[in-house]
Amino acid sequence: MVNAQILSFREPKNVRYQRLILVYHTDLYRFAYWLCRDSDLAQDLVQDTYERAWKSLDALEDLNAAKGWLFTILRRENARRFDKKQFEYEDTELDEIMDDELAGPEQDFSDAQVREAISALPEEYREPLVMQVMGGFVSDEIAEQLKLNINTVNTRLFRARAYLRRFFNAGKGD
Repeated sequence: MVNAQILSFREPKNVRYQRLILVYHTDLYRFAYWLCRDSDLAQDLVQDTYERAWKSLDALEDLNAAKGWLFTILRRENARRFDKKQFEYEDTELDEIMDDELAGPEQDFSDAQVREAISALPEEYREPLVMQVMGGFVSDEIAEQLKLNINTVNTRLFRARAYLRRFFNAGKGD
């Protein structure tokens, strides 16, 4: 939920827009990166999202829905890149992205291993998990975004986590 002090309809459009960027830029970039696995392309997706958001900012009627609204725009922009077929993809090694807040000696697996495990999930399980973990969405919001029943979302999240537990337990030799 967005703090009313952060965003307000009483402010001019450009101020609301700038605050949306400040509040959600990191979350949008992380989600974009998980979708496309390319830093430059993720930045482009976020910029395209901002462009569309600016054009339709007046359509945002509930500031508490701003995050979901932006993520929906980003998901649609990602889908558009496949429609345009302007990108060529190669099987290349992913750059490491370290989250210094989570990294520590207690980490048993590298970020690359975690990305590999999540990437191996079927998309129907991967997308809700990434939305929850990277985007900070709760099950209700994920269900609304993906147009699914909340029980379906919870089942997919449960199955995604079960798969990851099996993956990582197998990696430890258990």
